Amino acid sequence: MQEFFVRRSPIHGRGVFADTIIAHADYLLEYKGEVLSEREANHRVARTKAWRAARHFFGLGDGRAIDGTVSGNSACWISQSCETNREAEQDGDRMCTRTIEKIKLGEQTFIDYRLDTGSRTTKKLTATYGRRCGAKNCRLTMLYVQ
Repeated sequence: MQEFFVRRSPIHGRGVFADTIIAHADYLLEYKGEVLSEREANHRVARTKAWRAARHFFGLGDGRAIDGTVSGNSACWISQSCETNREAEQDGDRMCTRTIEKIKLGEQTFIDYRLDTGSRTTKKLTATYGRRCGAKNCRLTMLYVQ
């Protein structure tokens, strides 16, 4: 049985919502797509409007990324929030998400993207990756800000 569905998100675009109650620490979705080198990922982002293309890339932490726009799945619609209810776990070339708290029926699921562009964080860059998730502690950006 599928534990989630994709629909329009009240925060931004589409989102992934619980189709049943999901227990704490449950595996939910694997982020699927083509595994790319950092060079190829950067090349693909440069060919399109950067932030729109980047939203379907998931970094593997070793310079490689998964391109969810190529052979991807519903996980590419997981929304960003500064108050997340699940986290990503890497296992080799695989990136999976697990819940960090119980998720109620119909509740939207989130991870904190904490994007790293490899560039110095500026006001312009922060605005380019801006997002208002509605969280009490919202950083107003999808970037990793220390």
